[in-house]
Amino acid sequence: MLEAAVELLAGEEAYVVGGTVRDELLGREILDLDIACREPERAARAYADRGGGAPFPLSATHGGWRVALEAGRTVDFTPLRGSIEDDLATRDFTINAVARPLHGGGHVDPFDGRGDLDRKLVRAVDAGVFERDPLRLLRAVRFEDELGFAMERRTERLVREQAGLVSRPAGERVLDVVLRLSVEGWRRLDDLGLLEPLGGSLDLVARAGAVDSGKYRLVVFLQDSLGLLPVSRDLRRYAVALLRSSPPAGSSSRDLHRFRRRTEPWALDALAFHERSDLADALARSRAADAAEPLLRGDELGLPAGPQIGDLLELIAEERAAGTISTREEALELVRRHTR
Repeated sequence: MLEAAVELLAGEEAYVVGGTVRDELLGREILDLDIACREPERAARAYADRGGGAPFPLSATHGGWRVALEAGRTVDFTPLRGSIEDDLATRDFTINAVARPLHGGGHVDPFDGRGDLDRKLVRAVDAGVFERDPLRLLRAVRFEDELGFAMERRTERLVREQAGLVSRPAGERVLDVVLRLSVEGWRRLDDLGLLEPLGGSLDLVARAGAVDSGKYRLVVFLQDSLGLLPVSRDLRRYAVALLRSSPPAGSSSRDLHRFRRRTEPWALDALAFHERSDLADALARSRAADAAEPLLRGDELGLPAGPQIGDLLELIAEERAAGTISTREEALELVRRHTR
């Protein structure tokens, strides 16, 4: 990614900035590239023409452009309107306020971000960073959590004082950050007073470690408040499967069939949510026993279209799972008994 940018911006003032430089200095894998330059749109379109990516504006007001590449990687071109020092002064934390000239040279580090990387500190660039963009309240916790850093004392005080601002950013941006938090990250949100304004709580924290999944933790810590965020249809269905289901009444084939009907394809996560992972093996056996084809189809019941057909097909499926019927003839007899 970087080589193409160096060639395209040859002879122009440009800097590698933000998380790219931070991760370089930490020896982490570079997944995304962030470049500050004078003409972001032109640079993005040229980069896309060369590499086959898709360029689009990041926002109408900021002026940044992104090129989406394969495997989810991105290259961002952001506007360099004044000096690079002016640009770095608008950043959130000192560890993200270090620049490297794209065409070679020493780091530009006006806030000692490299020192804070060595000290493993998350330090605000200035006292106004959270007022300018309250999403940074969540990002401070994310960097602590993801990098194993600690918040500098004055920065933590600012977070606590301004925690009430955390509900202001657009839901899409909030979701993007909190999906990356570990259980300890969510606990830290609560400690700093950031979780309650988002509608969350630690009520179900004992269940939080049962599944290593960002979407699972979203459900555990936000519960019904998850509906306040612009989640995908699939994530909404996942949350409903966990929050609106009850644990299996027992371990029988019938009990597991009924539970799976309410929770698949997330039945295993739902078991963990209800603290019944002891039934995971039984659930696996239930899945393995699923028949490839139904005993009867709706148009074979000889009934007019309506909800009764669905109810009868489910009854057949349940009795088959329970082992009380196994043939087409037995299924037809079951239907006759329930339609007399």
